[in-house]
Amino acid sequence: MIEMERPLRFCMITTFYPPYNFGGDGIFVQRLSRELAARGHSVEVIHCLDSYRALARNEPEIICEDEPNILVHGLESKAGVLSPLATQQTGFPLFKSAAIEEILSKKFDVIHYHNISLVGGPRLLEYGEAIKLYTTHEYWLVCPTHVLFKYNRAACTSRQCLRCSLIYRRPPQWWRYTRLLENAVRHIDAFIAPSRFSRDMHARMGLDLPMEHLPPFVPESEGGSSASFELPDREYFLFAGRLEKLKGLQTLLPVFKHYPKAALIVAGAGDYEAELKRMAEGCSNIRFLGRVSESHLQALYHGAVALIVPSLCYEVFPLVAVEAFKQETPAIVRRLGSLPEIIEESGGGIVFDTEEGLIEAMDRLLADRIYREELGKRGREAYLEKWTPQVHIERYLQLIHSQIAVRGQGSGVRDQSSS
Repeated sequence: MIEMERPLRFCMITTFYPPYNFGGDGIFVQRLSRELAARGHSVEVIHCLDSYRALARNEPEIICEDEPNILVHGLESKAGVLSPLATQQTGFPLFKSAAIEEILSKKFDVIHYHNISLVGGPRLLEYGEAIKLYTTHEYWLVCPTHVLFKYNRAACTSRQCLRCSLIYRRPPQWWRYTRLLENAVRHIDAFIAPSRFSRDMHARMGLDLPMEHLPPFVPESEGGSSASFELPDREYFLFAGRLEKLKGLQTLLPVFKHYPKAALIVAGAGDYEAELKRMAEGCSNIRFLGRVSESHLQALYHGAVALIVPSLCYEVFPLVAVEAFKQETPAIVRRLGSLPEIIEESGGGIVFDTEEGLIEAMDRLLADRIYREELGKRGREAYLEKWTPQVHIERYLQLIHSQIAVRGQGSGVRDQSSS
């Protein structure tokens, strides 16, 4: 394995970071920071409070306490919500430039960019002198809406970005018609793609850059309430995630309205929630739980017949599938984006193309417990082999080691064999 002769100093830069967070990218940054800190490295995190407040209705209910070896900088400016809007329009940090430059003057070993769309834009990639990594958690580098979900209707197959942005009610980003991004990406030492599909999709969409395939990870366990949680009293399938149109939950509701064999449990919240509940009215075997705690969510995974991932968009890497595998629960996923890739690599689930295929998969898992348990075991084995923190961090540090070697700064890193 790779060991560092001295602890490294990391700076993570992301628009959203828990608890000022909406999606999986911020959660992953927090998990990565914690794993590095637990190994003796120091981590500072830069995120944008103004961006969260521009999109959220309320301040988060829970404020995270300081953690050992992690220093979090929640940036805010006198311009308030105008600051992320200015960044979205110009591609420059503008109101937060001075604060970011001051933090980066500390001479970090590694600057790792994540979702930087509102905290700094492309110009931010030029800041700092450390080894620079960029993880493509979504498709922001090639898509103004980040998700390649054209007109908020279907996965994008041909680009009409200006019209699509207007349909999403987002101001056009004029910097995308300049060479700002083309020049900025040259400052990155290594790009990280969570899935092979997302790596290839970036190239297909015109950003043909070398990308390292490094899947994310899911911790074996995380903190949370240990209070008892009452599971449904009948067999159920689980949907877990944000309630948005691109996640495809609306395609499951008509199925379960005419599927008395099992219930559908929905864990999550989002802008599409009210419409989804309206669609499910009168259906007693569809239950919306809203947001649930981490410990309760793990119990839901463990008790489910299977997780269903019906996404209509090009998922980069859905962590919910790995969460299910961790609990020895199989996944049923749509044949789209990176979803089939995860099933192929794990053997832990079933891929469907049509509504009939989905029903066939559900019927088989309900009727054949031995098959269901076999898929669950395969998923669990794949989790231990591919998606644990230890596996990820070792490959992550190997990538950093290789980039330090390229720069001719290898004195701080050495290879050692572990027992």
